[in-house]
Amino acid sequence: MFSWVKQEQGGRNKDGEMYQTVTEGLQSLYLKKLLPLEETYLFHDFHSPALEAADFQSKPMVLLVGQYSTGKTTFIRYLLEQDFPGMRIGPEPTTDGFIAVMYGENEGIVPGNALVVDPNKPFRKLNAFGNSFLNRFICSQMPNQVLQSISIIDTPGILSGEKQRISRGYDFTEVLRWFGERVDRIILLFDAHKLDISDEFSEAIRAFKGQDDKIRVVLNKADQVDTQQLMRVYGALMWSLGKVINTPEVVRVYLGSFWGKPLQNTENRRLFEAESQDLFKDIQSLPRNAALRKLNDLIKRARLAKVHAYIISHLKKEMPSLFGREKKKEELIMRLPEIYTHLQREHHISPGDFPSVTKMQDMLQHYDFSKFPSMKIKLIESVDKMLATKIAGLMTMIRDEESKAPPVLVSGGAFEGSQDGPFGHGYGEGICAGSDTEDWIVSREKHRYDEIFYMLMPINGKITGVNAKKEMMNSRLPNTVLGKIWKLADCDKDGMLDDEEFALAQHLMKVKLEGYELPSELPDHLVPPSHRKNPDAEALYNNSED
Repeated sequence: MFSWVKQEQGGRNKDGEMYQTVTEGLQSLYLKKLLPLEETYLFHDFHSPALEAADFQSKPMVLLVGQYSTGKTTFIRYLLEQDFPGMRIGPEPTTDGFIAVMYGENEGIVPGNALVVDPNKPFRKLNAFGNSFLNRFICSQMPNQVLQSISIIDTPGILSGEKQRISRGYDFTEVLRWFGERVDRIILLFDAHKLDISDEFSEAIRAFKGQDDKIRVVLNKADQVDTQQLMRVYGALMWSLGKVINTPEVVRVYLGSFWGKPLQNTENRRLFEAESQDLFKDIQSLPRNAALRKLNDLIKRARLAKVHAYIISHLKKEMPSLFGREKKKEELIMRLPEIYTHLQREHHISPGDFPSVTKMQDMLQHYDFSKFPSMKIKLIESVDKMLATKIAGLMTMIRDEESKAPPVLVSGGAFEGSQDGPFGHGYGEGICAGSDTEDWIVSREKHRYDEIFYMLMPINGKITGVNAKKEMMNSRLPNTVLGKIWKLADCDKDGMLDDEEFALAQHLMKVKLEGYELPSELPDHLVPPSHRKNPDAEALYNNSED
């Protein structure tokens, strides 16, 4: 079954401790150290199926979850900039199943039953959810540049009432939990007009417990409300999320309208552009952080497997050898919270590492405790050694791999051309203003700056730092910011400012007061003409002045 790691790999020493890649190292550690512990203590029956080669080698995956008509399928189409097989968009609940949108040389659809027997896809363990689920699960393959770096999972719109629990025919929440453990990013989509989080949606969000670092929230269709309403909508969404996602940290919410149609309200256009760029950067970083994410998930899995082993072996130890087994079993299940507390103290385990008490109590009802394995110290020590030494070596390998061959960011689709060119975010604004014009942009306001300059009584065409400071302090900017502006404006580093340098300082203060960031080095287009190395620049500036 696990022949994918039994093969001899190049780059290992005779002890089998050297790996060519981080992925290879993760596979080997899982097979040799963690898998024996999981199999001995029935971890796969209680928590999560065994990992396979495709789970380590697959591309980063993004899971989209939300109520119907919040724009999940449209969001995928917006990223890919083309339709994908099996896509249906409408105001009614259109997507009635899970769609894995993945890269393929030929465009087409792979049904769920065929998908779960493909060893190259990370979905083999989904066959445990039966035909009711597999009949509503497809893989949509297409040759798209975005999909060369990531895969996207579209989900059915979450319904309300009994439809959610009865009409599905499979455990929807458990399927979401399965995907949540394996994807790299979970995006919860909300409609600006549908902020209510139903009980079913709350249950779906709680299925991602323990995956809080993967969750991002998108408030879609935000252009359909004005600024005042948007503030109220955002506040109401944060309040609703705070009741469902029980973490002290505030979840990141991206505002925008993620489709290719014109904005209905353009007053927040700049905000939406900035938010979409932040979301794009977050998604683009997934390939770079994929190995680190898999390493992190393996560590979480190892900690849970250790705790599970302690629980199972403790229950075995407490069972009588002959009589009263059923009664003792019921007693142990009732006392499971006390057993958790006892194990925390005995083995110095954090309470957050333990599985849900209620879930464990329900599952333990179906097992004979007397058949549980007793404590095997060597298995625990093997996992502890892996966490203490082997994982540190893989962390070093991740940094080495990044330095030698930085992974390519997600490109194509909506990611292509969104940062470069005149329609890139921030182009022609702030410090970039005037970068594509022939004249010196500061000259447009220089006549006003000159009036202030000559009121400061320059000597030999320059003002001292003391006089400049008095004027610059009127901006009320912090001294740290003004100090940076001074360094950028004092081009010849003589501790004084001539008229062009003073005008440049005024321009930089204006840029900062408008909310833009200052550069670490002065861009070429902002260097005063008289301080440029190109002699033609000064002549061009003098002509524009005339």
